[in-house]
Amino acid sequence: MGSPDCSFLKQNNVIFLFMILVLSCMPDRTNLCSNHSFDTPTIPPYSGSSSIPLSLKTLTLDGYFSFENLEHAAKDFGNIYQYLPMAVLHPKSVSDISSTIKHIFDMGSATKLTVAARGHGHSLQGQAQAYQGVVINMESLERPSMYVKTSEAPYVDVSGGELWINILHETLKYGLSPKSWTDYLHLTVGGTLSNAGISGQAFRHGPQIHNVYQLEVVTGSGEVITCSDKKNADLFYGVLGGLGQFGIITRARISLGPAEKMVKWIRVLYSELSTFSNDQEHLISSKNSFDYIEGFVIINRTGLLNNWRSSFNPKDPIQASQFSSDGKLLYCLEMAKYFNPEETDILNQNIEKLLSELNYIPSTLFLSEVSYVEFLDRVHLSEIKLRSKGLWEVPHPWLNLLIPKSRIFDFAQEVFGNIVKDNSNGPILIYPVNKAKWNNRTSLVTPEEDIIYMVAFLSSALPSSTGTDGLEHIITQNQRILDFCAKAQLGAKQYLPHYSTQEEWQVHFGPQWETFVQRKSAYDPLAILAPGQRIFQKAISIS
Repeated sequence: MGSPDCSFLKQNNVIFLFMILVLSCMPDRTNLCSNHSFDTPTIPPYSGSSSIPLSLKTLTLDGYFSFENLEHAAKDFGNIYQYLPMAVLHPKSVSDISSTIKHIFDMGSATKLTVAARGHGHSLQGQAQAYQGVVINMESLERPSMYVKTSEAPYVDVSGGELWINILHETLKYGLSPKSWTDYLHLTVGGTLSNAGISGQAFRHGPQIHNVYQLEVVTGSGEVITCSDKKNADLFYGVLGGLGQFGIITRARISLGPAEKMVKWIRVLYSELSTFSNDQEHLISSKNSFDYIEGFVIINRTGLLNNWRSSFNPKDPIQASQFSSDGKLLYCLEMAKYFNPEETDILNQNIEKLLSELNYIPSTLFLSEVSYVEFLDRVHLSEIKLRSKGLWEVPHPWLNLLIPKSRIFDFAQEVFGNIVKDNSNGPILIYPVNKAKWNNRTSLVTPEEDIIYMVAFLSSALPSSTGTDGLEHIITQNQRILDFCAKAQLGAKQYLPHYSTQEEWQVHFGPQWETFVQRKSAYDPLAILAPGQRIFQKAISIS
């Protein structure tokens, strides 16, 4: 895949920049936290030349800069890393973003100034932070009304700073909605498309990055480019899953499909991974299956089924009351079928047929019926409860992995048998996706097999704890899991990846690394964008 011509690069500079990025853009260990750092450092604000903020103040903008009280831009959902920027841009227009990046680009290597786009602040490892740089508050970007096309191949045009929950409510007015979701909808479009956007619909529709028709992107030189699979395709596919390295997404055209009004939500339990995984793989390969399929691991939970009764009804209450989960390693299969009220009879027949093909523990069948919006926005309800208890803004040392189907049993035997023995720190998701409908031209890196498992350790740490629910213990446990994956050569890949050195990033991307670096040299040659990913370091003049 060739890169489009870039007016700001001469042809003979491309090779030179490529070599610079490969050989000399190693992260600065004095400025970056490693995977083994357990503290939450807050680095002082920018202490360099005062001419830099003065030059930013000279820009003609529709929005404005903030230079004081910037602590909010040094925080994220992970709540582990805190790097203060020098300024925060609150753009009202795309030109504000373009002008700011172009201004920094024109300053060249004479300044350390870098730029990070920040959406709703749900990064885990400081990825949307910019130490001594500029953070762009994408949610302040004035958004033209969402445009919904309802005819053939429907879509919605939205701002990169728009939340998915708002897109859901707007598109439902037309009986439509996006096809693929994340489990949590209070995230920005630009944020999820820069990663992937994977949830229980991905086996059918692929992740969110594979349900996009067109993007508007501001590159690392400040150029505003519209791209799609037919126009500026290299940039289009590079930005999707590109971790913010090639451009900031300011607008996106999202594919839509028909939206039902109700959801039949089902949970069942398994005591054996083999039976659980066979049923999951059967469902994701069936033509007439559920609309959403996920699963999670349950370690040493007491009274599990009783906890479900507040929102789910047991198929057989007597049998359910006799089931004991104490001390057992269990696997929960979670399924959902979307429907309209007039289709209830046919829906129930289809569900009965699908369930008859599965081998779950019969007494553990629990069902619930909720609205489409309530189901998709289910995690937000948990957020409200946790916020009320002061348990939302705590460290979240999450670990998300993509495991090849052929090695999922090796992974589970070691991780659930020896490493994670007493999980009280958060959910552990585990579910397969079929990559048949995924596009391998994006920057997203996955294992090579057709069926891969998402395994997500969604831990929360108590800030003052030094025990098993403390940050240090959980990070150490995560590292043990990563070390095992590497030693056993499972072929696993991190999702929402986080590394300390460029060598580790090179291993992560594997054969795609050369393409990734070529795109960086084409679209962000000075390494201005997304410094919090710790992939490339901006080259600084030493003279």
